[in-house]
Amino acid sequence: MTWGPTLSEDGTVFRLWAPDRNEVTLEIADGDAVPMTRDPEGWFSAKAPVNPGTRYRFKLADDLTVPDPASRFQHGGVHGWSVVVDPDAYTWSTLDWRGRPWEEMVIQEVHVGTLGGFASVADHLPAIAELGITGIELMPVNAFGGTRSWGYDGVLPYAPAESYGTPDELKALVDRAHELGLAVFLDVVYNHFGPDGNYLGAYAKGFFHPEVDTPWGGAVAVDQAPVHRYFVDNALMWLNEYKFDGLRFDAVHAIENDAFLDAMAAELRAKTAGRHVHLVLENEGNDADRLHPAAFDAQWNDDFHNVLHVLLTGETSAYYADFADRPAERLARCLGEGFIYQGEGSPNHDGKPRGKPSAHLSPTAFVAFLQNHDQIGNRAMGERLTLLADRRKLRAATVLLLLGPQIPLLFIGDEHGSESPFLFFTDFHDELADAVREGRRKEFAKFAAFADPEAREAIPDPNAHETFLQSRAHPGADAAEWQDLYRTLLKIRHEQIIPRLRDTTATGAEAIGKGAVVARWKMGDGAILTIALNLGDDVVDFPAIEASPIFADGGPGEAASVAVWLDR
Repeated sequence: MTWGPTLSEDGTVFRLWAPDRNEVTLEIADGDAVPMTRDPEGWFSAKAPVNPGTRYRFKLADDLTVPDPASRFQHGGVHGWSVVVDPDAYTWSTLDWRGRPWEEMVIQEVHVGTLGGFASVADHLPAIAELGITGIELMPVNAFGGTRSWGYDGVLPYAPAESYGTPDELKALVDRAHELGLAVFLDVVYNHFGPDGNYLGAYAKGFFHPEVDTPWGGAVAVDQAPVHRYFVDNALMWLNEYKFDGLRFDAVHAIENDAFLDAMAAELRAKTAGRHVHLVLENEGNDADRLHPAAFDAQWNDDFHNVLHVLLTGETSAYYADFADRPAERLARCLGEGFIYQGEGSPNHDGKPRGKPSAHLSPTAFVAFLQNHDQIGNRAMGERLTLLADRRKLRAATVLLLLGPQIPLLFIGDEHGSESPFLFFTDFHDELADAVREGRRKEFAKFAAFADPEAREAIPDPNAHETFLQSRAHPGADAAEWQDLYRTLLKIRHEQIIPRLRDTTATGAEAIGKGAVVARWKMGDGAILTIALNLGDDVVDFPAIEASPIFADGGPGEAASVAVWLDR
């Protein structure tokens, strides 16, 4: 049995898995209610002579009305009516699009809401493509409580957020991206549901394992067949109906079910054959076993970000404590082997081991970044590196990001040197709003800067509309210079790095100073790529290489300098 409505010539079939209920009624807006039939597994079904655009919901025996958990669109928010959608109504203009190889990816992470919705993002795409970016990644677009959210508190994974636009407007965004040669990725959240609008517990308690604790409550029961199908079919919808080129799976360490991840990846691969589809993980556990071409292409490499953040800012609190000791040596390991933590004890995790060996993996199995929504927005004041780091050092780190062999990811505004904050924002109300506001401020009580309760009052209220407005990325004071740097580096990447990237292997990396490293890779055609980076304050000796660098910033070995060579 599958979730959600199915259209036919003589009507629409509706389904709901509600094993805790004996009676469910299908309510049709401006139409007659239809009793639903229950099967032994707890699936309710009913057929009604209705067409796309019809609003509907389910009524339980205690008069509680709930949306379809597989609603394709909502009218009136997550507590409102679900809407019947024809999945084949949109007329695509890019029927021959087959995607782009993973090695070609330069990805920019985008928040749809701060750009103004699906149509506004589509208008933004030509500038992204012109710069040399080859893919965009949308933060979650699933329906959530209110009109403002990062998207990770979604409750209706099949429904594009009403405040962003319609399903067809989202398809038009993807279509426009493909016209411009851009791949489109979607961030999906299968490890939890948000607190506002999640009704599953009212009729399907078996959707969760209350005995398995996660930061968001009981773990999602992906070992149950209906739950497994719910998420795999959702992923297939995004890839096949909406034609996304890939998915980024949020916090899979909180799913704690490797069999589900493996089975999902296998089915997604089988049902998207003949095109380039890329599956990417966020996994705090650094589980290198999940990364291989038949399963998941890559993982977001938090280690890359974290050690560079320490070198750029000097911050060593919270999870940065894991990278405070010998950061240059740790960066060298990251460049040479992928993960920094490969089974060693993590100070931030009370000494517990973190990670698995990763040196055997291709550098392209790692998505590298200097900033993303988490790393900016989970700061109390949402500051970007343009306000935290020395400008010259940030330029040098950007060179490493864009000319190194790991797959680079940018955050919206990076290319303009934006100094705008990206804050944590929501649109909750009443007691939930109070709980989120106070919980957010309590999180930062362990930081010296916010130990005083009065200081914590300065942390922006996530529910304030102004917090959302402040999070829109505006060009920084040096926008033109940053844009020139990005354009120059991406041109070099496309011409000299990407064509050689397949089958690249690391050949060594070492610290050459307190904040300096040199790393080398043998490219697929045999050329040797060497990057020397000095984020320290002292002069160091860069390697003696006869060839001229393909890019250099700062004098050789000077503080805040970088040089890149390609020995053919």
